[in-house]
Amino acid sequence: MTDPRAQLQRTLGTAYTLERELGGGGMSRVYLAQETALGRQVVIKVVAPELAEGLSAERFAREVKLAARLQQANIVPVLTAGDAGGLPYYTMPFVDGLSLRARLSQGTIPVSDAISILRDVARALAYAHAHGVVHRDIKPENILLSGGAAVVTDFGIAKAISASRTQEGSGDAATLTQVGSSIGTPAYMAPEQAVGGAVDHHADLYAWGVVAWEMLGGSHPFAGKTTAQQLVAAHLTEMPTALGMKNRDLPPGIATLIMQCLEKDPSRRPVNAEALVAGLSAVVTPSTGGPEAAVVATAAVSGAWRWAVAALIALALGATLYRKLARPAPSAGRTIVVLPFDNLGAPDDAYFADGITDEIASQLARIPGMQVVARASAQQFRGSTKSPQEIARTLGAAYALSGSVRWARLPGAAIGASGETQVR
Repeated sequence: MTDPRAQLQRTLGTAYTLERELGGGGMSRVYLAQETALGRQVVIKVVAPELAEGLSAERFAREVKLAARLQQANIVPVLTAGDAGGLPYYTMPFVDGLSLRARLSQGTIPVSDAISILRDVARALAYAHAHGVVHRDIKPENILLSGGAAVVTDFGIAKAISASRTQEGSGDAATLTQVGSSIGTPAYMAPEQAVGGAVDHHADLYAWGVVAWEMLGGSHPFAGKTTAQQLVAAHLTEMPTALGMKNRDLPPGIATLIMQCLEKDPSRRPVNAEALVAGLSAVVTPSTGGPEAAVVATAAVSGAWRWAVAALIALALGATLYRKLARPAPSAGRTIVVLPFDNLGAPDDAYFADGITDEIASQLARIPGMQVVARASAQQFRGSTKSPQEIARTLGAAYALSGSVRWARLPGAAIGASGETQVR
C-alpha cells in the first residue's frame, strides 16, 4: 500500500510541508504541517484508508464546505479540503493544547473546571445545530483544551464521510463491529446511531452526556465493556448508575441534566444544546480552592414581572453565598464578579439579559459584607473564551457568577420559576 504521508506530500507540493504525524486513529490519520504562504502551523487530516475506499472525493469536499461555514469560538474551523490520490483530506488550525482524553489521563478534573469545559462544548453544539450541522462523533479525543477554553474539532466530518460513500452496503452499520473505523465511536454512540437509524442533534446530546458522566464520574459509564458489540448493547439496553450517586459533590441539577442526556429515547433528552448551556451557565463556583456555592436557577417571565423575578433570583443567590460560605478570607473572600449573562432568546432581547445581569449585581451589592466587581470591569470579558474562574482571578474576586436567560413571552403576567442550590 502507498505510504499515505508520501502520497499526501506529493499532492500538496510546496504549499505545505509535513513535519510529523500526530497520531489519529478512528476516522483519520493526522499530520502537523507548515503552511508555506502564511508561515503557520496547521493540522492536515487524511481520511483513514479503510474509510476512504468507495468515497466520492467531490461529494466529500461538498459536505466539508458545510462544516467550513461554522465560525464560533468553541469550534475548530475547517480551512480547506482536497484529495490526495484517492485519499480525501482536510486542513484545520493547529490548537496548542491537550485533548480532553490526555487531560483525563492526568487525573481527576475539579468540578468547576469540568463544568466550564462541558459548557464550552455545549455552546459549540448549540451553534452548529442551529446551522444544521450535527457532529456525530463527540468524544474526549475531539475536545481540545487551550487557553482556558475547550474547543471541538472535526465538526461535520463523520457526516461528510457517510454522505460521500458510493459503495452499496458501506453505511455506518456495516463497519460497526470494527472499533475506531465506524462512522462514529462505539463508546460514545447514541442508541439510534449505533443501529444505523436516523441521526439528528439528539445524538450529539447523548454523546455529550457520556463525556460528562466520564469526566464527573471518574470513568466511562460502561467501563466494563471492552468490545464494540458490548458497548452498543449497553447503549441500547443499560442505564448508567445515577451520576449523583457516583459523585455526591455535584449540584443535583447538573447530575439530573447529564442523566437526561443519556435517555435511550431521543425525545426524552433535552430539547436542544441551548438547554445544556442554560443548565450549566447559572452555576457559581470559586476562582480557587475552598468551598463552592453552586446555584442553578431558571425563570420564564413576561411583562413587568421580569425585574421582580430577577430581584428574587439575586436575593436567593446572595443569601446562599452570605449564609453558607465557610469562613471567607477577609479581603477577596466575599468579592464576586457578575459576568454578562448569555441571551438565549431573540437577538432583540439582548437588553433583557443585560438588565437581568445588572439587577442581580445590584441586589448582591446590597448584601452586607458582599463586594461586587464594577460592571465596567466585568463587561470587558463579554464573549471571552476565558473560564469564569480565570476571569475571577484576573479581577481579584473569589467567586464568579455566570448565567443565561431567555425572555419567554407568556400570555398575561404568568411567571414560571424553578431553582435549586447546593453548597460544598
